[in-house]
Amino acid sequence: MLPAAKTHLSKLIDQIASGKEKEFVISRNGKPVARVLPIAKVEISRRIGIAKGEFTIPEDIDQSKQEIARLFNGETSDDAPAA
Repeated sequence: MLPAAKTHLSKLIDQIASGKEKEFVISRNGKPVARVLPIAKVEISRRIGIAKGEFTIPEDIDQSKQEIARLFNGETSDDAPAA
């Protein structure tokens, strides 16, 4: 199938992608050397909210936001305003 694959690879791939063919084997000198299969489809339709109910958000989640912002800005603890 190697000469056919070289000449018709695009068509062969289209047949796999459309489901007309489930797989095809590429041979060299009459011996199989490769199998072309479709990649399994992965369901990604529900990504947002996938972890809903898996954990709880602490009440004090924003307690450190000023410190985190200061660190993102490259400031050190010496640069922190006095409490």
